[in-house]
Amino acid sequence: MIKIAERNSIKNGQSKQFEINNKKITVFNIEENYYALDSLCVHQDRPITNGKITNNIIECPSHSWHYDIKTGKLLDYLNNIKLTTYNVKNTKNGIYIDIEA
Repeated sequence: MIKIAERNSIKNGQSKQFEINNKKITVFNIEENYYALDSLCVHQDRPITNGKITNNIIECPSHSWHYDIKTGKLLDYLNNIKLTTYNVKNTKNGIYIDIEA
């Protein structure tokens, strides 16, 4: 696992994008549970990081596609499409991500 941020640096209900090994990954804090997805929407490779978060759903700010933050699954338009997810740990020493997941 790779340390990406200090503990509590991503506020509840917010997200932050990181570049790790040439991958753009967005980490979400949903009620102190952390989730990570590829940062680019499958529709025209637009970033999802600054999208509206409602419950466990992120809305792509470019074209309003919706993804489940926990699973990466696209919730509209196409079946069997999802963003890659990554394991995240929040410890007293910081926020860590496993990019091998």
